[in-house]
Amino acid sequence: MTETALTVHQTARPHGFPTPDHFAFVESPLPQPAPGTALVENQYWSVDPYHREMMDGDFALNAPLEGRTLGRVIASRDPALREGEIVFHRQGWRTHTVVTPDEARAVPRFDGVPLSAHLSILGGTGLTAYVGLTRIAELREGQDLFVSAAAGGVGTATGRLARLMGAGRLVGSAGTAAKAAYLTEHVGYDEVFDYHAGPTADLLAKAAPEGIDLYMDNVGGEHLEAAISSLREYGRIVRIGTIAQYNSTGTPYTLRNLPDIVEKSLRMEGFLVRNHYQVQEELNAFVVPHLQSGRIGLDETVVDGFGSIVDAFLGMLRGENLGKIIVRAAGAVD
Repeated sequence: MTETALTVHQTARPHGFPTPDHFAFVESPLPQPAPGTALVENQYWSVDPYHREMMDGDFALNAPLEGRTLGRVIASRDPALREGEIVFHRQGWRTHTVVTPDEARAVPRFDGVPLSAHLSILGGTGLTAYVGLTRIAELREGQDLFVSAAAGGVGTATGRLARLMGAGRLVGSAGTAAKAAYLTEHVGYDEVFDYHAGPTADLLAKAAPEGIDLYMDNVGGEHLEAAISSLREYGRIVRIGTIAQYNSTGTPYTLRNLPDIVEKSLRMEGFLVRNHYQVQEELNAFVVPHLQSGRIGLDETVVDGFGSIVDAFLGMLRGENLGKIIVRAAGAVD
């Protein structure tokens, strides 16, 4: 067993897009579990858009960062955490961590389903999409849906789940023509446009000429304005994120059509997935059979090696990933 652990610390607040200089890898002695805890060797790490928001003040400087993680219990001093068990916890951005039973939960193993799925479509990413569709948007069969940032983790999960739920026309936006092609060929979208190709409102109107019923918003700004214009009467907007503004240093985009929310009786609602963890087993029951049958696949960009975690995070912010981006340890279990 190694005698040292690595953690990633944030060393400064970014102004605009973060760089590797905002992070540091810090070596320390391997932590030892006290009674009532267990030592976990981390195997898979999730880097997510919300981490960029937390860099502006929620992450403490010069301290280990948090994040969704899967790890193997390698030493335990609590019977609730068995050695060899794979657990999920939120003390990511480090190779090893000590957890209590309240801070970690055993990960169920499903035949034919890779462990990484518990950080993608069965993890917080998939749960965000599922809660947004079922609890907030209340998607009904045949309804037409627009999803921004459709090639990201939440966007691909939303597309796959919406198709399983019987959505009507499924339209997305993405950052490249290659991503758009992947989404229509593999994920189930009917049409996806490259938002660099022109004004978003024009592109959406062309992709959904008869309008939309629901908008799953991962971007904000110009995309949100375009969706408001395209929504039919009594349409719904689910606010998940505002990635278009996370690294912005200028004035936030001003929506020019807010009166349409009143005129068309639209509903806009945001949510935090952490308030819906009780839906996890329902998500598993819905998705796992489709993963096992091959009806849906995993949309994951896997980066090898803990030393690549900062580069993976920055690459995700630049849109270099397809689906959920996951960092995998060398020799990770599966």
